[in-house]
Amino acid sequence: MDDWSTEPDRHTPRELRGLATPAPTMGSCCAQGTNETRVSLSIIPRPLSVVRGRADAIGCELNDGLVISYALELIREAQWFRRVLETGTGWLVSLAPRNEAPHADIELRLVNEIEFPAELASRVDERARNVAYRLASFEGRVVIASPSAEGTFYALQTLRQLMPDSTFREARRAEPVSIPELEIVDAPRLSWRGVLLDVARHFMPKDFILKLIDLLALHKCNVLHLHLTDDQGWRIEIEGYPLLTEVGAWRREQPDTDANRSLSGGFYSRADLEEIVTYAWERHIRVLPEIDMPGHMVSAIAAYPALGNTEERLTIRPTWGVSSHVLNLEDDTLRFCTDVLDEVARTFSDSYVHVGGDECPTTEWKSSPRAQQIMRDEGYIDEIQLQGWFNARISEHLGERHRRVVAWDDILESGARADAILMAWQDEERGAAAVAAGHDVVMVPQQWLYFDRPESADPDEPVGFPGVTTLEDVYLHDPVPSRIPPADRHRVLGAQCQLWTEHVATPAEAEYRYFPRLCAFAEIVWSSESPKSYEEFEGRVAKHLRRLSSMGVNYRPLEGPHHA
Repeated sequence: MDDWSTEPDRHTPRELRGLATPAPTMGSCCAQGTNETRVSLSIIPRPLSVVRGRADAIGCELNDGLVISYALELIREAQWFRRVLETGTGWLVSLAPRNEAPHADIELRLVNEIEFPAELASRVDERARNVAYRLASFEGRVVIASPSAEGTFYALQTLRQLMPDSTFREARRAEPVSIPELEIVDAPRLSWRGVLLDVARHFMPKDFILKLIDLLALHKCNVLHLHLTDDQGWRIEIEGYPLLTEVGAWRREQPDTDANRSLSGGFYSRADLEEIVTYAWERHIRVLPEIDMPGHMVSAIAAYPALGNTEERLTIRPTWGVSSHVLNLEDDTLRFCTDVLDEVARTFSDSYVHVGGDECPTTEWKSSPRAQQIMRDEGYIDEIQLQGWFNARISEHLGERHRRVVAWDDILESGARADAILMAWQDEERGAAAVAAGHDVVMVPQQWLYFDRPESADPDEPVGFPGVTTLEDVYLHDPVPSRIPPADRHRVLGAQCQLWTEHVATPAEAEYRYFPRLCAFAEIVWSSESPKSYEEFEGRVAKHLRRLSSMGVNYRPLEGPHHA
């Protein structure tokens, strides 16, 4: 099948400025013997617009000794791309401010705005215009223009995908690279393009998280959501609470017998997390930390039993599912929560903190004297209101520290602060309900965006949660539900794909679940919603997988699962 192709333009561009038009309708390659030529581009996610210059023309040839010039505000992006080029090619790449290198091979410009042709302008959200970019290859050079460093970074990721697969290796092959004569104009559809990694159920090493960040950056995703705590493990070091990692980070695997006494787990030091945050920041990715509360807290209660509601001495939960053990509502427990969140806020400099809030059974609160006293004082008639009471205090504390709360859609029933961002995981209706209640929303519906589900019903697929989510399911999913009125759709910040790791024990297994479905996800949150052709997309993915192979990614083959 054909991948995305663009018709050649008859004009020879001076800067290709203003020539961008929407990509033509996809179709089969031209028959042999005709004079018509197309350029084959397997860029993922698909850009908003591409236009060719002269037929078969080479816009520029990049080679050893090339020079990148940059606006002073873009030095970080220039340095990053130099490292990428030198690693993948073995070239010597020089950097220079724009006024010192008027004849640079690659020029990075900072502009006030990107002008879109009329037929494209209506497809670009105002919130996305600051990260739009224009990439032109012509007359022996590449010129990139954007209003921001972030947009420049995305343009460089696109330029990288115009280069051979071998440049994604650490190959040190000093061969010239030809870039076709073209212009690309591009901007994202949605501002929140997130990926969740659950490191609580199975700990994932820091090096894998850094690799995953590079893969997110390649696909123009901009949020890495780390699920850091759960019943099965506590993965973040907290000053003043050493048992959280000494006890809470380790569990006995099942079956727990004399023959199987192995411990599973691990945790990240503050230095580890600061390195992850900095590495992501350099690639224009925010790291969203999640400390799930007041449910999913067995690992904390096992470390500090006074946080619980019973006298029972808990161990780190070795099985999956929802535990009935939750935090109590004593003042000391609230102080523990705020201490933890203060440490999180210091480690993660971003303005958002995820506090979970999902799947919190209220059984223990029914027999808790403190919980029942709060119900009487507040006039509550149902224990679910106690979670709203808890949420209000946690949200107020974070608000005083200039942090915005993110939580799962479960807290709609118990009460959520007005400025809380809700992640709609149960279904699209929950997203619509959150929007109707006045919340900003990130769509994460389990039916389409939970990658712990198998990709087919083939018995050789890895074990996962019930149900199937195929590559085509992800690609054809619209992350902005049609049931949300057009006037309210601005409240849908974006979407996120999720990898829960109950059945994912290693980085290789995680890569297999993510890819190639993450490629489809990246496309639906970045690229314009129409037109869509799964056949065309699958053709691009087939070629894109060669890049992932060069990067050492353990992806699932398009033709089906690995067979035992």
